[in-house]
Amino acid sequence: MLSKERTAEIVKKYGKNEKDTGSVEVQIALLTAQINDLTAHLKANKKDASGRRGLFVLVGKRRGLLDYLKKNDFDGYVRLISELKIRK
Repeated sequence: MLSKERTAEIVKKYGKNEKDTGSVEVQIALLTAQINDLTAHLKANKKDASGRRGLFVLVGKRRGLLDYLKKNDFDGYVRLISELKIRK
């Protein structure tokens, strides 16, 4: 789980304003932060199968949002994956 402060920081950085939690860029950034935290957890806890499944679900959601962003705003897509350091 992301703390309220960290979530607010991500929303402020990638959103249009402090209340913009629904834009695609913010959702992708929040999912990326959750994925990074869960990846670190799974490196320490290799047998956490339910955590691994949760990671795959988050990656799938992010993939769908990235595909949507790529289709509708290619320049924003390129900028976002470079800022978040996502491979593609």
